[in-house]
Amino acid sequence: MELLQLQYFQTVAYTEHMSRAAQQLHIAQPSLSLTIKRLEDELGTNLFIRKGRNIQLSESGTILLKHVNRMFMELDNARLEIQSQHERVSHTINISISNPRFLSRIITGYMHNDPNAKVHQGIRMKDEIITCLKKGDIDLGIAGHVTADEEIESYLLVDEDIVLVLPLNHRYAQRAELPLVEVAQEPFISLADNREYSEFIRELCAQSGFVPNSMFEVDSYLLTEIIQMNQGISLLPVSVCKQLKLHYIRIAGESPTYSVHLFWMKEKVLPPVVTDFRDYIMEYYHNNQQLFTLS
Repeated sequence: MELLQLQYFQTVAYTEHMSRAAQQLHIAQPSLSLTIKRLEDELGTNLFIRKGRNIQLSESGTILLKHVNRMFMELDNARLEIQSQHERVSHTINISISNPRFLSRIITGYMHNDPNAKVHQGIRMKDEIITCLKKGDIDLGIAGHVTADEEIESYLLVDEDIVLVLPLNHRYAQRAELPLVEVAQEPFISLADNREYSEFIRELCAQSGFVPNSMFEVDSYLLTEIIQMNQGISLLPVSVCKQLKLHYIRIAGESPTYSVHLFWMKEKVLPPVVTDFRDYIMEYYHNNQQLFTLS
């Protein structure tokens, strides 16, 4: 097996499509297919299961991918240790998050501590974040909910309180708390381009026996305007409500929370600037728990 073969295999495994993998690798598809076929012949097993134009990993392929990820991670670890020895470690931090608010006020604060640091931030879904961590494309990730993966280290940053946001002239606006089922027939306003959080809200409503009637999908600032116009209600993290000065009340009986986690590869050697930034994120959330809770 050659490193180039294994790199090609890793790309195909994550794209699950031969043509898209060939485009990413900037090679012809027949050449890529031949490389994968030779690797399969060498190992004496099929690494992929073909399903029409799409493919997915076989059991053997899943085993190989785990070891290939670890191998490339170890090579990256060796590079970092060598660079550290010669004091040439990059000051670049690559991080992906599933919602921009997770790093609100954090990056600017850290840049004051380390003006030489360069933060490259991406917005991705949690599954994409985990994939990018395993491929070595990013150093850190932040997303909602814990993920069970033996290769990934997970740290709980906060369990954020979720509250019911109402217009000031709503009939329930002066209540201290309200069961979620009481607003089952109300028009809901949801945050756009945030599938992870939207799925969480649908599950929360399902626990109360209804499907939310989503009338609007907008960004957080337009959401404020629509609520003020008495066009709907919303379920939001309390930190968003505090930031946007929205009127909210407690959800009776539920006390729902949304978990936010920090992720990184367990056995990967992180550059000092990345570990410093990771520790800074943890410290920020620890010191500012009041922003994320009702109490």
